Amino acid sequence: MSELVRLSKTGHIAVITICNPPVNALSPGVPEGIQRSVEAANADSEVRAIVVIGDGNTFVAGADITEFGKIVAGKAPPVSLAQLFLQLEDSAKPLVMALHGTAFGGGLELAMAGHYRVIAPGGQVGQPEVKLGVIPGAAGTQRLPRLCGIPKALEMCSLGEPIGAKEALELGIVDRIIEGDLLAGAVSFAEEIASRPFVKVRDRADRLAAPDGAVVSRSRDTAGKVRRGQTAPLAAIDAVMAAATLPFADGLAYERKLFEQCLYSVQSKALIYAFFGERAVGKIPDIGKDVKPLDIQRAAVIGAGTMGGGIAMTFANAGIPVIVKEATQEALDRGFGVIRANYAGTVKKGRLTQQAMDQRLALITPQITYDGFEKADLVIEAAFENMALKKQIFGDLDRITKPGCILATNTSSLDVDAIAQMTSRPEMVVGMHFFSPANVMRLLEVVRGRATRNDVIATAMAVGKKLKKVAVLARNCPGFIGNRMVFPYAREAQFMVEEGATVEAVNDALYNFGMAMGPLAMMDLSGIDVFAKIREEFKHEEKPGVRQPLLGIRLYEVGAYGQKTSRGFSLYDENRRAQPNPEVVALAASLGVSQRTFTAEEIVERCMLSLVNEGAQLLDEGIALRAVDIDIVYLTGYGFPAHRGGPMFYADTLGLAHVVSRIEALGWTPAPLLRRLATEGKTLTGE
Repeated sequence: MSELVRLSKTGHIAVITICNPPVNALSPGVPEGIQRSVEAANADSEVRAIVVIGDGNTFVAGADITEFGKIVAGKAPPVSLAQLFLQLEDSAKPLVMALHGTAFGGGLELAMAGHYRVIAPGGQVGQPEVKLGVIPGAAGTQRLPRLCGIPKALEMCSLGEPIGAKEALELGIVDRIIEGDLLAGAVSFAEEIASRPFVKVRDRADRLAAPDGAVVSRSRDTAGKVRRGQTAPLAAIDAVMAAATLPFADGLAYERKLFEQCLYSVQSKALIYAFFGERAVGKIPDIGKDVKPLDIQRAAVIGAGTMGGGIAMTFANAGIPVIVKEATQEALDRGFGVIRANYAGTVKKGRLTQQAMDQRLALITPQITYDGFEKADLVIEAAFENMALKKQIFGDLDRITKPGCILATNTSSLDVDAIAQMTSRPEMVVGMHFFSPANVMRLLEVVRGRATRNDVIATAMAVGKKLKKVAVLARNCPGFIGNRMVFPYAREAQFMVEEGATVEAVNDALYNFGMAMGPLAMMDLSGIDVFAKIREEFKHEEKPGVRQPLLGIRLYEVGAYGQKTSRGFSLYDENRRAQPNPEVVALAASLGVSQRTFTAEEIVERCMLSLVNEGAQLLDEGIALRAVDIDIVYLTGYGFPAHRGGPMFYADTLGLAHVVSRIEALGWTPAPLLRRLATEGKTLTGE
């Protein structure tokens, strides 16, 4: 058979092994190999039952996502998975699907085409297609409810989250959990059921009773909250409900119709772009595979505040011993108490065992001295955002740490090269900008200084991956990628309030666009004082005669820093619920700016185009390597809606000629790159 699929026999049981590393995706050649193997097993008179299993660490983690693009381009795959699974289900001999690792998407659809499913204790099953803006397209929405019932199928198909082996057994998705060797257990199970009559999943109807309207309504509400603004989750709900009202063949046709509608949508294109983008950002053009990352066995963090404590937790979570240093015992006790409380909260929610918590805490050494820093392979400074303080710390670290130790700064916007100059080894200095809370947020901006060695960059990127972060490389400039762009974004939001828009209108417009929060709510959360002090650091770079927003500065001057002081652009109660702040209206009116009203569309356009224009400037300057790097920064660190693909992708969907025209209409100067690409009819992302 195909080299991607092996057929062998163990006694009277045929074993079909899928061998398409690393995740046994259903790439071209795999479906055909499975099809031929099942036909051959059925033709073999000695075979009484068939086991299908995945080689390596998993069953089948899903379909080949690159095939989606081919379908959109009009190149249909040689084998329809839906039709193949119907043929498998029609096998005259029972098919036992042996699952381990992940059976996701097309992998679960393949498994459900079998007559029985067994699973290893650590296995997971799921239909995560909505995360790519599509729905199951090979009868997943039709077979799953026949196994586990409509309510659970609604949840799994609309939210896309996996379930473990135990729950899958309780729900009826699998028939047995196999302890020990999976293949041996599956063969034994196949021998056990070989002579029994079996029922095709598509012919089952006992669990297809339609739930009451409240269940469906709750599913829609939950999907709307979890995947706000996305159409695929609602399509998935419609498809699952079709299983309760239509014959299987009609339900399958309806599923296909909805699948294709989703697949051809901009949302699906954006989500698939983001999926591949997270993998693309790890590839640095001038750092080849011959550049080996340094070995990081021990780490240390300067600062036990919100950021430093969160960074320490990420190292402990990855099994790397870490020292956390603070200036005073009081600050250290407070910081370590927060770390302990964070872990305890996770234990209380059932996401971590007490034993695991104790093990992770044991990896964190809190102290107020530099003891042990001489053994560290990597030190991350997470002190307050003040250049003088950071320079002092790096001077100390240069004297204390071993020559091969990487010195990283967690600065969010300050000059990495200026910090590196305080050491005798600027080539070992790198920016590693975590996002708060560092133990939760996925983004890590890695900042390359003028002298930073390639193996130091490779190490920072590899550490990010080990810490389960999405690491994106930026060159050194004020604010790097994320904050360099967020300042004009926040500036335009303030300008509009100064010109007559309400804080609530600005925040609501961007939230309804899909942002995790509005720009002024973001400033209140981060701290207006933080923005003010960063602006002070870079005041010398402001262009003479260029208008700057005054509202945030006025709030800073009166001590209204945002949520931390219960007043900022909004007022906040003890539960941090926002209310309008009359003080802002008065301050805005006092600035003497001409007032008018704004539509939500105007607010979104002005904020989004400020991001796009600054992002294009970053690309032109070489601060960001590619448009996708900018998009992944915003998707993983700034709450940009995934179904819009990121600021650069979003600009492409608008059309760059339109973007340039609207930027000029606002009285701004378009970035030269935007003009060039618009003139040439090209895009920022190359999509």
